[in-house]
Amino acid sequence: MRHAGTDPELMDLIRRFVTPGRRYLRLGGSSLRLSGPERDLFMRELVQAAGEITPAELGILFEGGWRERKTASWLVVVAGRTEFRSRIGELLLASGGPYSGSSCIALAAFGTSADADLLCEYLDRYLPQTDLVYDQTFALSTLLHLDSVLGTERASRYLAAGGLWQQWTDATSNTVRDPQEYRQVVDRLCSFAGECAELFARTKTGR
Repeated sequence: MRHAGTDPELMDLIRRFVTPGRRYLRLGGSSLRLSGPERDLFMRELVQAAGEITPAELGILFEGGWRERKTASWLVVVAGRTEFRSRIGELLLASGGPYSGSSCIALAAFGTSADADLLCEYLDRYLPQTDLVYDQTFALSTLLHLDSVLGTERASRYLAAGGLWQQWTDATSNTVRDPQEYRQVVDRLCSFAGECAELFARTKTGR
């Protein structure tokens, strides 16, 4: 892991891509509260950043802290850089805290069975760990989203009566009992990500 305080190269990337307009704070759920000109400006600046950053620079951000990884994940989503799928999957599975929502959105945006596989790996690893409240809810809600996109039912085995989801929610302080409720948030974030990706594509083609 790289640390901004001792890494000038990472610090430069943070100044350029992570902190402008407090971007890292506004990505995710906060973006859903934006509207009008403020939302349009935020999207344009995010699209511009996604076009400016290089794959090597994204790789450096993914080696940083949660703010850098969160921003990198969204820039990857906007530009459709599916070559980062395995890296995002590695970071999701390594976890280490409740900071993996952006990884889940990236996998949802990629939208393939390979992405669902990674979410299942995460749930298989972290739902049995009832002493940890990380992003299990976000991951399962994202899997429900992908099920709807792919026409699959991979989330059903976690949601079965007495299954891993029920065991985890019964043993933890998690307040979301039905992940279908949180799936609505995932759907909205994916819709926002899709809008940004479309704007990025139009910008690249000059239309």
